Amino acid sequence: MATEIILPKLGFSMTEGTITEWCAGNGDQVRQGEALFVLESEKSAQEIEAPASGTLTILVEAGQVAAVGTLLGKIS
Repeated sequence: MATEIILPKLGFSMTEGTITEWCAGNGDQVRQGEALFVLESEKSAQEIEAPASGTLTILVEAGQVAAVGTLLGKIS
């Protein structure tokens, strides 16, 4: 079963964020706990860790703005 990668809410007033960089490419193997992407909000930028190990499928490309709760990708 695939693990969904959801855009997290980093602050109380955060409603959207920008994926500034994926640390792995589409189809790459990732390991749980490794940096997966960099998320920038209006107040900060933060590395987000992979929630699981497996093959990464990216649904939202770097540079795109997405709302909190958006499905960014999957790890299967």
